[in-house]
This record gives sequence, structure tokens and C-alpha cells, in this order.
Amino acid sequence: MDPYKTYIAKEKDITRIWYIADAKDKILGRFASKVASILRGKHKTMYSPHQDTGDEVIIINAAKVKITGKKATEKVYKSYSAYPGGLNLTTLETMLKKKPEYVIRHAVMGMLPKNKLGAKLLKKLRVYAGEVHPHQAQKPKALKIA
Repeated sequence: MDPYKTYIAKEKDITRIWYIADAKDKILGRFASKVASILRGKHKTMYSPHQDTGDEVIIINAAKVKITGKKATEKVYKSYSAYPGGLNLTTLETMLKKKPEYVIRHAVMGMLPKNKLGAKLLKKLRVYAGEVHPHQAQKPKALKIA
């Protein structure tokens, strides 16, 4: 192999590992950035920005994630129904009670590429509000996030 050639990972060379991360008492943004990095594969030596070399990530205890500052009352999620006056505003505090999985998924999605690759990477993320998840058969490794 020529040392001056750029290495491009083949699909058969990429090994995917399942990780499980506990979001309990973790700060939302810092936690999401680590998860996004694992999904992209930046922790691997064969990382390439245009390829999916990342791993699968399971997140448990999404409802127990920590928020700092005034974000709980000031951060707002917007959704629009496409009807006149159909703008719905929901605070982070309310969203954590209703759909805690959405909060983490939305944070991670914002840190991934905004293209087809980003959509493909997001499919490798599984988020659960509690401790129970149906992925014991994949034998996930514990992911230590400080």
C-alpha cells in the first residue's frame, strides 16, 4: 500500500459496535455532542467525513438528563401545522415531561450533518425514557461519558 494514498474504508472493513449510554444526571449538550461523535465514527482511525463509519448508540434514562441555566423555561421547541395560526411552542421543561426521547434526539440531530448521511446516522440512535430497552441481544458495551 502506498503511504501517500488516502485510505477509504470499505463497507466490509467497518465493524459496528453497539454502545449503551446512561443520560442520568448528564448535561444535555455535552452528552449529545459525545453521542453525535460516536454516531459519526470520529473515535475510529478509519473516520472519513463522507462515510458512515460510526457505531450504534442506545440511550437510557432520557427523562433524567440535566439542564443548566434558564434553558428549562426559555428554550422553546417550535412545530408548525401548516394552517394559519398553527405555530405550536413548547418549552424544554414541558417537552421533558411529555417526550424526553425527543429532547435528546433533537439535540443529537442538530450536531449531525444536514444531508442524507445525517439522516442515515440518526437511524442508528435509539433513545428510551427509562432504563428498559429491547436491545440486550446486541450485547451493548457501556459508554462512559463524563
